[in-house]
Amino acid sequence: MTDMTRIERRSGTAFKLQRGQRLTVCDPMGEQVSDMVAFAAGDMDEVISNGRTFDYQDTIYLTSGHKLYSNRSNVMLAIERDDVGRHDFLLTPCSKDTFRILYNDDDPHHGCFGNLAAALEPHGISPDRIPCAFNIFMNVPVDGETGRFSVEPPLSKAGDCIVFRAEMDLIVGLTACSAPGSNNGTMTPIDYRVD
Repeated sequence: MTDMTRIERRSGTAFKLQRGQRLTVCDPMGEQVSDMVAFAAGDMDEVISNGRTFDYQDTIYLTSGHKLYSNRSNVMLAIERDDVGRHDFLLTPCSKDTFRILYNDDDPHHGCFGNLAAALEPHGISPDRIPCAFNIFMNVPVDGETGRFSVEPPLSKAGDCIVFRAEMDLIVGLTACSAPGSNNGTMTPIDYRVD
């Protein structure tokens, strides 16, 4: 897509999003996850919350028409359009520990957590404040009987997008996910636009 900003593979960024602005996140090559976190611009202690969102939306599979809530039960973002319809809000951003524990990596990548921490630091947000991310395009089916989950290849195809509308002034962190298991074995860029 034109007029998009690219997040290169295995990296991240952070930016301000004003109330009423739209954030479009696109997968330019297909099967790529993007971790997103959000903080109230006026109070960094108000953060995006998977638990509150699940409580108020009655589903773990969030898509068009759903809202993402903060830990204070305020709407942060509304999903206006969703080409894919499957995202994850259960799993935390991948980290050095993820690569060490799940991938037995002796020299682990710092992951989405490290990328978010670096991108959010100039905004005064410390690593310990980073919440569970809304993992755009991540495909994590859950077994209804056992509660066990699996990480499957994303359902996103090249050019698929999701559009959020900000319901308050925000600071948003966004990545091109670094975990091979989340991205069907490859890691590619993510594109985004604010308007």
